[in-house]
Amino acid sequence: MIFPHPFHADDDGLLAYGGDLSPSTLLAAYSWGIFPWYSQPPILWWFTHPRCILRPSKVKVSKSMRSYFNQKRFKTTTDTCFEQVINECSRVKRKNQETTWISEDMINAYIELHHIGHAHSIEVWEEDLLVGGLYGIAIGNIFFGESMFSTASNASKFGLITLCRFLEEKEFLLIDCQQETDHIMSLGAEIIPKEEFLHTLKKNMEISVDTSSWKWK
Repeated sequence: MIFPHPFHADDDGLLAYGGDLSPSTLLAAYSWGIFPWYSQPPILWWFTHPRCILRPSKVKVSKSMRSYFNQKRFKTTTDTCFEQVINECSRVKRKNQETTWISEDMINAYIELHHIGHAHSIEVWEEDLLVGGLYGIAIGNIFFGESMFSTASNASKFGLITLCRFLEEKEFLLIDCQQETDHIMSLGAEIIPKEEFLHTLKKNMEISVDTSSWKWK
C-alpha cells in the first residue's frame, strides 16, 4: 500500500483507509508515523498531529513511584509473553469506547511482527502473576507505543518507566505516544509540531533496524 503524505491527514488525524495489516504495510506505515486504528473494516490509517511523544531521558518518576523501585515492588521482563500482553490490552475497557479496537486481526498482525523481531512487549509481574504490560513497534531509534494494561496499581507506570530506562541505554530518540492522555503526560510526555516529528522520522530512516529479541541486563 502506498500512503499519502502524512500532512494530508485531516484535523483529527485520519489519513487513509483500506489496505491490509501485512508486516510490510505496517512497517511502511510506522516508519512515517502512520498507524491503524479502527473498530471494523475498512482499516483506517491515522497521522495524529501535533504529536505526543516521550523522550526516554526525560521520563518523570514521582516520589511515590521511586518507592516502588526502591522496594522492588514488581519484576519486569521483556519479550517473554507478547501474546498474553496484547490479549490483556485488548480486554481493557477505555473511556468512550464500547468495544476494543484491538481486534483479532490486529492481534494476529502484531504477533507476526513480534515473531520477525519488530514488535516488543514489556511485562510487569507481581510474584508469578502478570499484572501489567505494554507493547509497541521498534524501528531504528524510535519506539512506537501501542497499548498498555494494568491490573495492579501503578503497574503500567512501572513498566513504562523501566522501558524508558532501557531505551535510554540503547540511545533511542523517543517513544511515539500517538495521542495525549493525562496518564502519559504525567510521566513527562510532550507535544511537538508535526514538522518536528516528521523530521525526526526521516532521520530515523537512516538508522539500521535491530530485530533481535530484547533482554534486560
